[in-house]
Amino acid sequence: MSDFRSIKNSEPHTPLENGEFKTPLNVRKLVHARSMPAENLSKLALILRFLKPVTWIPVMWSFLCGAVASGALGWKEIFSYKFLLGMLLTGPLASGTCQMLNDYFDRDLDEINEPNRPIPGGAMSLKNATILIAVWSVLSVITGYMIHPLIGLYVVIGIINAHLYSANPIKLKKRLWAGNIIVAVSYLIIPWIAGEIAFSPNFTLSSLQPSLIVAGLFTLSSTGTMTINDFKSIEGDRQIGIRTLPVVFGESNAAIIAAVLINTGQLLAAFYMFIIGETLYGFIVGLLIIPQFFLQFSLVRSPGTMDVRYNAIAQNFLVAGMLLCAFAIKAARP
Repeated sequence: MSDFRSIKNSEPHTPLENGEFKTPLNVRKLVHARSMPAENLSKLALILRFLKPVTWIPVMWSFLCGAVASGALGWKEIFSYKFLLGMLLTGPLASGTCQMLNDYFDRDLDEINEPNRPIPGGAMSLKNATILIAVWSVLSVITGYMIHPLIGLYVVIGIINAHLYSANPIKLKKRLWAGNIIVAVSYLIIPWIAGEIAFSPNFTLSSLQPSLIVAGLFTLSSTGTMTINDFKSIEGDRQIGIRTLPVVFGESNAAIIAAVLINTGQLLAAFYMFIIGETLYGFIVGLLIIPQFFLQFSLVRSPGTMDVRYNAIAQNFLVAGMLLCAFAIKAARP
């Protein structure tokens, strides 16, 4: 996501008047190469920067959780073509495609806020970006289809979600809850279910039900973590009309809402472990919420300065809970 914190120090060619851009955002000039020091990046390094590898990890983790929950993933299967293709798909291919789409549609904003990104910095032309996105999209769908035809369909849905999130006129990232929810669904439910389907080709709706419930509950928690990501861009979001929770409710109130969402999703997931008879897993998942709860006090006191630290520490407990729930689902299978 674009970081708008530098917007207050925007360059002279994009002046502000009464706290707003003189020229509406949607009609400002398209991005052209800027006169700035060129970075000596190889083509491979440039493409990797465009794909943002750090963003692949949550989606790959969700696929892993789904594969574990299927009950069919063992050490031997980790080296199978399905698992390796799944990691390739959920990492550099599908996640990379969505990140490129986000940069493509946010290129006018990034020209102000992060001018060294590949497109606004002039290192990546719009033509080359379009070609790369198209090729990556096709490769993603083909790879998904190779694992299972339904996963190919899920990839198409994920790419559509990326357009809905970033592209005008819908641009769900501007619409309060909608943006965070669609990202959480794409990062968690879709890859989790894809992981289970990959290793349970004879799945039924009944067999998928535990994963759907748990993935849905962690999606609720992830909606809260997405809100924490919005603190870094609150001032820019205010100026260009993106209605995030921090913009609408204020930083402290948004932090409280985020904390409630994060804790509620995990508590319900822990409770569901008791329902399916995996009490030990449920107890441990519940215990993992405690350190997150204490970290949330600092977050609420100073959301703008504690957001990065909170996510860097607390997310580890959340994702550990996800994997434990996946093992619990596996253990509860007949």
